[in-house]
Amino acid sequence: MSYSAVRNRMTRQNVKSTRKKSHKRFVLPHLVDTVVNYQDSGFCFPEGSVMCTTHQPPYDLRRKLSLQENSYFGANSKCSGRGAVCSQMIIPRKRLKRSCSSCSIASDVGAAHYLLYEVPDELLLNIFSYLLEQDLCRVSQVCKRFHTISNDMELWKNLYQSVYEYDLPLYNTGPCKYVFVQLEETENENPWKESFRQLYQGVHVRPGYQELTDNNPECYSGRNIIYFDTIEQALEEPDSSLIFIHSGVYKGDYIIYSSVTLLGAAPGNVAENVILERECESTVMFTKGAREAFLGFLTLRLKPDMKSSVQHHKHYCLHITENSSPTIDHCIIRSTSVVGAAICVSGCGAEPVIKHCDISDCENVGLYITDYAQGVYEENEISRNALAGVWVKNHANPIMRRNHIHHGRDVGVFTFDNGLGYFEANDIHNNRIAGFEVKAGANPTVVRCEIHHGQTGGIYVHENGRGQFIENKIHFNNFAGVWITSHSNPTIRRNEIYNGLQGGVYIFGEGRGLIEHNNIHGNALAGIQIRTNSDPIVRYNKIHHGQHGGIYVHEKGQGLIEENEVYANTLAGVWITTGSTPVLRRNRIHSGKQVGVYFYDNGHGRLEDNDIYNHLYSGVQIRTGSNPIIRRNKIWGGQNGGVLVYNGGLGILEQNEIFDNAMAGVWIKTDSNPTLRKNKIYDGRDGGVCIFNGGKGILEDNDIFHNAQAGVLISTQSHPVLRRNRIFDGLAAGVEITNNATATLEYNQIFNNRFGGLCLASGVQPILKENKIFDNHNAVEKAVSGGQCLYKISSYTSFPMHDFYRCRTCNTTERNAICVNCINTCHARHDVEFIRHDRFFLRLWGWYLK
Repeated sequence: MSYSAVRNRMTRQNVKSTRKKSHKRFVLPHLVDTVVNYQDSGFCFPEGSVMCTTHQPPYDLRRKLSLQENSYFGANSKCSGRGAVCSQMIIPRKRLKRSCSSCSIASDVGAAHYLLYEVPDELLLNIFSYLLEQDLCRVSQVCKRFHTISNDMELWKNLYQSVYEYDLPLYNTGPCKYVFVQLEETENENPWKESFRQLYQGVHVRPGYQELTDNNPECYSGRNIIYFDTIEQALEEPDSSLIFIHSGVYKGDYIIYSSVTLLGAAPGNVAENVILERECESTVMFTKGAREAFLGFLTLRLKPDMKSSVQHHKHYCLHITENSSPTIDHCIIRSTSVVGAAICVSGCGAEPVIKHCDISDCENVGLYITDYAQGVYEENEISRNALAGVWVKNHANPIMRRNHIHHGRDVGVFTFDNGLGYFEANDIHNNRIAGFEVKAGANPTVVRCEIHHGQTGGIYVHENGRGQFIENKIHFNNFAGVWITSHSNPTIRRNEIYNGLQGGVYIFGEGRGLIEHNNIHGNALAGIQIRTNSDPIVRYNKIHHGQHGGIYVHEKGQGLIEENEVYANTLAGVWITTGSTPVLRRNRIHSGKQVGVYFYDNGHGRLEDNDIYNHLYSGVQIRTGSNPIIRRNKIWGGQNGGVLVYNGGLGILEQNEIFDNAMAGVWIKTDSNPTLRKNKIYDGRDGGVCIFNGGKGILEDNDIFHNAQAGVLISTQSHPVLRRNRIFDGLAAGVEITNNATATLEYNQIFNNRFGGLCLASGVQPILKENKIFDNHNAVEKAVSGGQCLYKISSYTSFPMHDFYRCRTCNTTERNAICVNCINTCHARHDVEFIRHDRFFLRLWGWYLK
């Protein structure tokens, strides 16, 4: 029997019912492995069929069997796996004996037996390759052998690609979810057939095919697919809920107001080959009623005639209006319009899902969400747009996740005019202005995004902007990582802000904000900069390894700066200058390469309960009119002293612990006039308090003890006031006044110091009132009376006060004055003269006598 005769016999009764304008839909049923009776009442399988318990793999004749494999396997042999032929199908079969009762019946039985059992499998596969999908499904119901052969993957792949053109099977995994699957990743034995089953109810827009199928019904009787020449025709069809649009450029007016699905269908990159295009108005518009519409694997283009003299109105390539919530997936969206946007989502109830789309190279805004619109926007590529990649305004509140927003010719994401939004895990980079801009009451939430390589800055919040920026990575921006200005008040929390080509966080123009739990490091300028009446809260941050300072407060900056760790910065840990008045509480400021906290040029503010330690310069410096309050801090480990007040510096230092500094615990010099009250200044590797070069100051109620040199040294025209201090257990003198200095000492207790209590140089006349000087060890007098050189007790670590002499015979200078014991021994019978009673700096002669 010829193939055409077999095929015509199988399909004759079904042709008229399934074709010729009937538009009757066919849905491929689930496949079954049981042998069922062929039914000729339309193209369908009997419902309720039971799956075979012994699972048979799809047939694969393309693996040629050897002669040994084609031999008799025996009645009890089993299948060897995918691609093998079951022994029950390839064992030699005997012809049925003809019955004597009816030759015609015997002839039919013999033909059926031959067809079912003895026709070679390769021949059946070749015959089946001429069948279309409905006939192939019917043949699969004849017997298990036919079912196995008709389920061959290559058969169904060829059929599938002739209809849909896809290179991979497309699965409908849920409402508005269409996914191409890799063959090795699916659990279906025949993914091409499964995709066919899922998509078969769709109609096709494929120019020329409607005429072809209508004029040749006998050639397509095994297929029930409706074709249209235009998208408009398909949309007008009442039952068209799934429309496949094949390769080509389609120009028309596409307004979607129902839950229709439009899918591009083409080989290769599907979206690049299926293009919907317009020159005016919107290319595609979704309106009220399109609640579950789907648009996927297409290119949408808006290409207005820019040379036309007619004014180009503001339209959009894709416009989603109120009360519509379509899903837009794997689309390419382009607009050359210089007004409007590539995509506009506007109005209450506008809640699309836009994912895996490419919104790039547009001559205006990429994605514009406004007027209370919402929606979910995921894994889109938004790049190289002339204006912002994304606009969000007027109470719009989208959710944007895992989008790639980059190389825009303006800002990356712009939220303004009370725009909202939740932005998570987006990669925003290389935009010409800020990566993320917030303005005019906007209040977005930005979480776990990466914002980097902005040509201006990372995040820019201004004009009463707000927002929550949480757990983002902000790095390698040309200007500040975060800008906050003009009364804006964002929350910057748990971000990593690093390697900026300028500063980390820059707050100016009366900006505010909560800056907390951030890791700010490696920036070229200050980690945090506060200026021009800005007043942020900065707490729990780590600000470190900056190429400039840690925190820089200037030009009347304010702010509460508390419980931060500021360390290992190239310049000062904290700079406070030009009328600024911040409050620093409970910070750890340490290990800097210069000063810990630096007040200068009228810097003010309060420094309370901080740990300031291990700086290469002083822990705190105050100069040029600065007048801070420094209270209850611990200041230690400074290589240039604990606190340095100079060049007219002021300040109140109260209840601080100042200890273990390489030089003086507190230096006061050059016309400075601080107040030191109730401090503990101890264990210094030099003096406790050193006041010289015209220094002043009031020292009240301090405990100054166990320092390597003088507890208080007053020198060179200085005139401080010391009142009610306790100066004790020093390794040198208690108080030394020298070199034309003076002082007022009232009610002090000076005791248990090694060299003496109060040591006055020649010509010094301090004002003394009711001081208690007792139990000092007077080691200098004991050394002199014992005939020892003072080097023996000073050893270059302290400078005891004693009588200075000069030897005319040896032509020594006053600078290298000689102690009395060296005069009596080394310079005996020389011409000597008394110079003064002063601090002893032993140089040449000490070494000579050693």
